[in-house]
Amino acid sequence: MKKYQIFEVFSSDDTALGKAPSDINQIAEKAGFESLRLVRVCAGKKDALSRVRRQLHYRFSWQKLYKQIEPDSIVLFQAPSRDHQLQREETLAKLKKEKKVKFIYLVHDVEELRQFFYKKFFADDFEQMMKYADCLIVHNDSMKQFFEGRGVAPEKLVTLGIFDYLIPAGEINQVKFERAVSVAGNLDVRKTQYLNDIGKIDAKFNLYGLNFTLDAYKNVEYHGAFPADEIPKQLNSGFGLIWDGSSIETCDGPFGNYLRYNNPHKLSLYLASALPVIIWSQAAEASFIKSRNLGLTIDSLRDLPEVLKNVTEEEYATFAANAREVAKQLRAGNFTKTALEKAVKSLEK
Repeated sequence: MKKYQIFEVFSSDDTALGKAPSDINQIAEKAGFESLRLVRVCAGKKDALSRVRRQLHYRFSWQKLYKQIEPDSIVLFQAPSRDHQLQREETLAKLKKEKKVKFIYLVHDVEELRQFFYKKFFADDFEQMMKYADCLIVHNDSMKQFFEGRGVAPEKLVTLGIFDYLIPAGEINQVKFERAVSVAGNLDVRKTQYLNDIGKIDAKFNLYGLNFTLDAYKNVEYHGAFPADEIPKQLNSGFGLIWDGSSIETCDGPFGNYLRYNNPHKLSLYLASALPVIIWSQAAEASFIKSRNLGLTIDSLRDLPEVLKNVTEEEYATFAANAREVAKQLRAGNFTKTALEKAVKSLEK
């Protein structure tokens, strides 16, 4: 049975759509999924002629993809789509009906759960996925329960566990014990609002990323921004923090509540760096951290000083050793590889 993946790119740049999709593409290729690239067109000009040209490009692209895919194949998509594409649904329907193709969707985000970018396009795209998917690879058991609640049969669902994080060959960090937490990612306080109040917490914060604008808090040290493949070298002490929303009391709002369902890519970054983690106790991935003894859970950031104070060097060494083993798996793409194997096996029955 032939296996393909339709991978959306901007021109010839495979990484422009983000590290997570690029990593999935690489892992799937090694697992035998031939990569068929669908070039996305930047929205750019919004005049009528530009829109027509953009949609004609998609129409011809999907017609070409239809011809490339052999009958009785498996096709992998990464979901959701990011823009309307003429001929997409017609091609999916033809592939199913005329070529008996089966579809695997690997879900990156569910906008219905995140409720931040949610609009009619994403609602329609989600329904299209539900209509054509023969198997869905979802983040974790919490997200699996959501899909079961939307009517998907359990046997059509495979859980990923955690997103992999590929890193070019190199030594894994030997992390050092420190009673401090690191936050890596977009530091724009309009999105990561809780950062506005971390000056109220008697704990050291090491911050890495773009859009740093915080006041000169005495407990904050800003280390700069680094490319995705280089930042793991910087994360070499203390704990990585998984927290989101507007409050230091609990994770709230669209982004905070989304932690109840998703696998944050930030978590993969921390663990691929062999960094133990402190995560919100109600996050879906809290169970992953606890079951593998990779760190600690907290209810409120106000608990952070006491939690850090009580961590012993021996406990930290155990967390770090376990994180180091998970780092090996993430860097090798093992979680995605296993999920793809399970998905394919379910379709071969």
